Amino acid sequence: MNSKLKEEWLQEEQEIFQGWDFSHLNGRWDSEELPWDYRTVVNEYRNPDQKLLDMGTGGGEFLLSLKHPYENTAVTESWAPNIQLCKERLEPLEITVSAVENISRLPFADDSFDIVINRHAAYDADEIKRVLKPHGMFITEQVGEKNNILLSQRLIENYRPKYLNFTLKAELERFEEKRFVIRYRDEAFLQSRFYDIGAVVYYAKIIPWEFPGFSVEHCYEKLCALQKDLEQFGFVESSEHRFILAAQNIK
Repeated sequence: MNSKLKEEWLQEEQEIFQGWDFSHLNGRWDSEELPWDYRTVVNEYRNPDQKLLDMGTGGGEFLLSLKHPYENTAVTESWAPNIQLCKERLEPLEITVSAVENISRLPFADDSFDIVINRHAAYDADEIKRVLKPHGMFITEQVGEKNNILLSQRLIENYRPKYLNFTLKAELERFEEKRFVIRYRDEAFLQSRFYDIGAVVYYAKIIPWEFPGFSVEHCYEKLCALQKDLEQFGFVESSEHRFILAAQNIK
């Protein structure tokens, strides 16, 4: 395989990723559209007077786009580079920023929030119930267990999904058991495509739970096989598994 390609892949592996910003992949990767719009679902249940928590806010990109009153807004984040970014970007706006290592012990009092939103971040259903006010809403869009499974299997020997049985059906049962009323739900399995292998490298190295142990050196032969597919078909195929639910807390 061309040594220049390997050099390019190694450079992609070193690219810095912060926030939850995938703009580095613009024009190099795409996916089918989801049948729902997360922003629309959130805004259906959100109003400016509510106390809002955004879990796993990344760099606050989506949160800030909502223009929710800052004094009514709090965020959590667990990844150190993003925690620092939140402190620099959100704290000057007087948004409450909390670094959270344990999702089962959120640093908030009982009944603190009218609405908790969560896009692709881990959560504990019991803690969600505790921090939500009576009749408060939890809205989450999640990455399901089958996400990228074909690509992960091609790159990682003996790959098994880290989050088994993480599906809409399983989460609906969990929340209904905890006395939530489901107001909205949907699930989707989508095709995605990468148009250069450097984009695969960048993507795989920032999602270690789906590509455990990935590196260009360790997976070089498998990347070369993907390169041959790319040259034959014009893309490398993967898949996405997403689900969304909006659940109302009935205390």
